[in-house]
Amino acid sequence: MIVVRYADDFVIGFEHEADARACLEALHQRLGEFGLNLHPKKTRLIEFGRGSAARREREGRGKCETFDFLGFTHACGKTWRGKRFKLLRITMAKRMTRTLAAIKEQLRRRRHHKLGQTGRWLWSVVRGWRQYYAVPGNYDRLKQFDDEVQRLWLRQIRRRSQRGRRGWTWDRLSRLYNAYIPKPKILHLYPNVRHHARLRAGAV
Repeated sequence: MIVVRYADDFVIGFEHEADARACLEALHQRLGEFGLNLHPKKTRLIEFGRGSAARREREGRGKCETFDFLGFTHACGKTWRGKRFKLLRITMAKRMTRTLAAIKEQLRRRRHHKLGQTGRWLWSVVRGWRQYYAVPGNYDRLKQFDDEVQRLWLRQIRRRSQRGRRGWTWDRLSRLYNAYIPKPKILHLYPNVRHHARLRAGAV
C-alpha cells in the first residue's frame, strides 16, 4: 500500500480491492471511537492505476474514475503514442474558476492603474500559479489559464474609456501581456525522475 497525506487530506492506494475495503471499514471504526467521521462527499473507494486501467479496457468498462487531491484532478491516461500508462494531473476546474474570479475582481479595482503596474502585478500572480500547477501533462490547462487572464485584462482596459474600447484589439493586448508575462512552460520534473535524483544525491 501507499499513503499520500497533506494535513487532514489523504489518499491510500492498495494493490488488492479486498485490502482497500478492509482499510476503509477499519478507518470508519477507528474514527468512530473518537466521535469523528470521514467526509461523506470526499471519501470514495475507486478502481485506479495502471493495472486497473488496462483491466477495464480489456473488459470494455471504460476509463477509471478520477479524483481530486491537492488542487489537481487525477486521471488515468496514456502517453502520446498511446502505448503506455500515464498518470494525468490536471488543474481542478473549480480551483481555476475561483482563482480567475478573484483576478477579475482585482483587475476591476485596478482598472485605472498604469498598465505597467498592473502587468507587474499580474506576473506575480501568474508566476505563483505556475510554480504550483506547471507539472508534466498540465500544459493545456496552463495555456487556458493564461488565455482567460488575458481576456479579463483586455475587458478591463476597454472599459477605461471609449477610446480604449476602440483601440485595444486582442493582438495589441497579447503584445502587452507577453511583454510582462512569459509564455507558460512546464517547470517540474516527473515524480519518478525527481525522486530518483534525490535518491542518487542521498546515496552520494
